[in-house]
Amino acid sequence: MTKIVGRIEEQTILKESLNNDKSELIALYGRRRIGKTFLIREFFKSSIVFEVTGLFDGKMSDQLENFTKELKKRKKKSNIDLPHSWLDAFTKLEEYIDTLKGESKKVIFIDEFPWIATAKSKFLTAFENFWNTYCTKRDDLIVVICGSAASYMVQKIINNKGGLHNRISRKIRLLPFNLRETELYLTKNGLSYTRYDIIQIYMALGGVPHYLEKLQKGLSVSQNIDNLCFSKDGVLNDEFNKLYVSLFDDSERHMKIIKTLARSNKGFTRNELIDKSGIPSGGDFSLKLEELIESGFLTEYPYYQNKKQLTHYRLSDEYSKFYLKFINNNKNEGKGTWQRLRTSQSYASWSGFVFETLCLKHIYQIKKSLRIDAVFSTSSSWFNENAQVDLLIDRDDNVINLCEMKFHNAPYTIDKQYYLSLKNKLSELQKETGNRKNIFITMVTTYGINENKYSKELVQNELDMDSLFTE
Repeated sequence: MTKIVGRIEEQTILKESLNNDKSELIALYGRRRIGKTFLIREFFKSSIVFEVTGLFDGKMSDQLENFTKELKKRKKKSNIDLPHSWLDAFTKLEEYIDTLKGESKKVIFIDEFPWIATAKSKFLTAFENFWNTYCTKRDDLIVVICGSAASYMVQKIINNKGGLHNRISRKIRLLPFNLRETELYLTKNGLSYTRYDIIQIYMALGGVPHYLEKLQKGLSVSQNIDNLCFSKDGVLNDEFNKLYVSLFDDSERHMKIIKTLARSNKGFTRNELIDKSGIPSGGDFSLKLEELIESGFLTEYPYYQNKKQLTHYRLSDEYSKFYLKFINNNKNEGKGTWQRLRTSQSYASWSGFVFETLCLKHIYQIKKSLRIDAVFSTSSSWFNENAQVDLLIDRDDNVINLCEMKFHNAPYTIDKQYYLSLKNKLSELQKETGNRKNIFITMVTTYGINENKYSKELVQNELDMDSLFTE
């Protein structure tokens, strides 16, 4: 019985690679701690015939020795000579694979691939040769190359212009759990929290399995966050400073982009981000942006009717947001730090904006709960100098859902001031876009809304937090 929680799409891709009649080259990448290794080991289990993991900061000789050690273990022979090059190493791997019998798929798993590809080692060249001259002549191999160093995986593998160009048969970008997967994972680990509490956990830690794994049974959400993030020995006390260095070359610029976006709850356009970060416009900036998006730290939000210059970039990694807002300036202040901070007005305001970002990650669940997932639609933001809408769902059935997201510890009440704000958004949107579609105001809240004269007049759809947990 599988121990894998969620990852339905990813498991479908892996299953297809097992069931077809050709060899497959799968590139799997994503930030550290996201569960890449666990997914491959658990899904393929007994099908793995060779597995090697790169050594962080290891020299070429170290990597070759580690590769040979794993080969000896699989062949159950101790008399394998240490290869003098990666071409030689892969030749030995081919010789070993040739000894394996049976027609079932055989999985070769190379984990932390970028760490093995040390400077001047010609590892990538040798691997390209292994795939192109050996693997493609067989129909029973699945080669999985995995890495958390996004710079390398995006530039050297996904966008490869050499021997691996168009050779990747399947690409898996592993992202954090969504809310439903987070709930399942916590339940599997024996933690029983309400969905309101799970949302609070998610807003601080995101859906990173390794972070969620550190939550302790028998402690409240506040106690757990205190222990993990604010105690001097907390696992996440200083994770931020390690995270980006381990993932990206020239990580200072990546962190500068992250810190710049953390200053805005709504995000910035590309030109605003260039201006505020002080990073020159050009290919390097574009590359850094692409790497952060591919790794799931940033999200690109198109502007209504696809006006490219108004596309917004938003920091979508919850832990980074939480670290820069709260942890960084409140480290080591002792027990109860988070219990104090979570009652502040600063947290109330911050949580509202983070809940919006969380909802934007769950647009599919919102559409499904509205029963419009079968209707073709596009999602975007819209704003002018007088109004802003974070989520418009523009549908092919002559309707636009204008979504408003509110995080509150009780049913939300639309008062006169907010009613006038909503009326203004409707008016400005219709006036500026000239759109003739029906516009349905859709409220997405934690505990629903209190019905009153304002809600009766304006709100066509109402979803509570359960909708965000839809499969």
